[in-house]
Amino acid sequence: MKVRMLVGLSGTRNGEKWPQRGEVTDLPTAEAEQLVSSGIAEQADEDAPVEAATAPPAEVSVPPAAKPPSRRRGRPAKGATPQE
Repeated sequence: MKVRMLVGLSGTRNGEKWPQRGEVTDLPTAEAEQLVSSGIAEQADEDAPVEAATAPPAEVSVPPAAKPPSRRRGRPAKGATPQE
């Protein structure tokens, strides 16, 4: 039974990597039905063209600008001896 993967799986099956998200693979009927019922795959229409899955563009955030360092020097604490 041919199924289209809805998620990416890590690891291997029979020594080969699992198909990527959106790819179609042929599996034994019992295994394919289990993946379909769990939402990991969907039954693939054999006549339909295979569509490539694409991820949405990544969101980019810009950190706020850093404040320039202060030019003021602190006073020594009361009772502290000055160092040179």
